[in-house]
Amino acid sequence: MSNIEDIRKFYARLMAANAASSDPRLEAVFASVPREAFLGPGPWTVVAGNGKVTTPSTDPAHVYQNVLVALDADKGINNGEPFLHAMWIGKLAPKPGEAVTHIGAGTGYYTALLAGLVSPGGTVTAFELDDRLAHLARENLEAYGNVTVVHGDAVATSLPPSDIVYVNAGVVAPPADWLKALRPGGRMIFPWRPAERIPLAVMVTRTEKGFACDPFMRSWFIPCFGASLADLAAKIPTRKQATRSRSIWLTRDKQPDRTATAIFGDVWFSSKNLDAGPHARPRK
Repeated sequence: MSNIEDIRKFYARLMAANAASSDPRLEAVFASVPREAFLGPGPWTVVAGNGKVTTPSTDPAHVYQNVLVALDADKGINNGEPFLHAMWIGKLAPKPGEAVTHIGAGTGYYTALLAGLVSPGGTVTAFELDDRLAHLARENLEAYGNVTVVHGDAVATSLPPSDIVYVNAGVVAPPADWLKALRPGGRMIFPWRPAERIPLAVMVTRTEKGFACDPFMRSWFIPCFGASLADLAAKIPTRKQATRSRSIWLTRDKQPDRTATAIFGDVWFSSKNLDAGPHARPRK
């Protein structure tokens, strides 16, 4: 039998290196949170390309790799790619005392990591729409006193004021209420899927001037119920337009102008940097 503590420590070191984070606590939480505790009993089903592979035993060493582990194969729900989540969490840079909202928490593994990073003093509100997964998340996170699991629809429910909103389901645009939930200096990462051919991860930061955004990598997540379909009046961006988006606006605050790269009802994307002067040209 393998030495699981050593394996977990090495896995954590790989996660921290991939995240390129200067926060040593990131490696520490990956080392301390047992991934297998959030996956159900093994053997586990690992997603490999378009196929699936079953681990040869219940040895948890098998899940301490950069692999997707199925949580509900029929629905296409998995535990997520550790390298990607390490990178995203490192980019968000959670701090002790901050309030996090996690949308699409699954069975709670990455919720637990976030809970560790905002301790002491911070809280995590974890939304999960799937009944079975929400039940498992509540059980898995019972020992984490700073986590509240909500079995509900994060699109139809007002989010609590948040320093971080961590979204693990694809949306055509973040609902206006998600943006408004961000406190000054707050950050959100969400999988942006304005069209089938355009899967992007976007970082949003609430500044004094508005919501700055940065589409920083390709990414694909399962669709977010209630926020994954555009209406007929939407302006769908091309891939080029999507990647040059630099700010997000609420139409109640500012109507779309010639810099608009995408328009979805009460939210629109612009190619203009928030720190650009009044006569600055939009990015091409």
